[in-house]
Amino acid sequence: MEIPVLDKGFVRLVDQMGGDQAIVQAARVSYGEGTKTYREDKALIDYLMRNRHTSPFEMVEFKFHVKAPLFVVRQWFRHRTASVNEISGRYSILKEEFYEPKAWRRQAKENKQGSEGGFQDEEAVSLLREAQGTAYRTYQALLEKGVAREMARMVLPLSLYTEFYWKQDLHNLFHFLKLRLDPHAQWEIREYARAIAEIVKAHVPLAWESFEEHVLEGANLSRSELKALRGLLTPELYEKALRELGLSTSRIREALEKVFGTGAGPISRATQRESESP
Repeated sequence: MEIPVLDKGFVRLVDQMGGDQAIVQAARVSYGEGTKTYREDKALIDYLMRNRHTSPFEMVEFKFHVKAPLFVVRQWFRHRTASVNEISGRYSILKEEFYEPKAWRRQAKENKQGSEGGFQDEEAVSLLREAQGTAYRTYQALLEKGVAREMARMVLPLSLYTEFYWKQDLHNLFHFLKLRLDPHAQWEIREYARAIAEIVKAHVPLAWESFEEHVLEGANLSRSELKALRGLLTPELYEKALRELGLSTSRIREALEKVFGTGAGPISRATQRESESP
């Protein structure tokens, strides 16, 4: 499975070990229990995810072959919980392949390290191409003069494409995706994260559903934020809203305890009746 990314890049699944069932088996190993139903497996994975029991997710691994610009890869490699092997500019002559954006972005006014908007500028494109071409011609000239590959590569810009293998367990891959799918992440690396997310979702659909529910689209609240919420809500109102979303009794109990603590009070009879209904 290979997904094109940016103008010349890609993410390709090389190998994968384990799936949703491997997560379930790892979680149940202490009890020696056999195969359960799909519904029970789904509930167990969801319980593990929302309660941050992470080790069963580490039993699943993905190995990717990635082609990306150097500036994307330098951000990517800040995630140090993977095994990685990148093409070597010491052993190989690097290809003349550079990233060229379809549109330019302006420096963000609020976020000093971010960008915003989009605009076209042909002169900027010409400047980029000129810089890339000059750099690569210089690289070639240095090689022709007998300069070592490990030194000649110094002149190449961050828009140069490189390739690498990336192997990571599912728990740490979810952490990578949580950060790199965030709107504050640079657009280019978000595109790679979207491609990886598409592959992961196809291979561990139950784990992905729980990750999306509790982590990717969830949020953590500070003590002050919880205090403010408690001033606006009552346990009864919150329980009613949760019940209308179709959450199970155990999920409702956990949600109430998150906001109001263990002294939130008993679950209402209405919730208990709904949980008992077929």
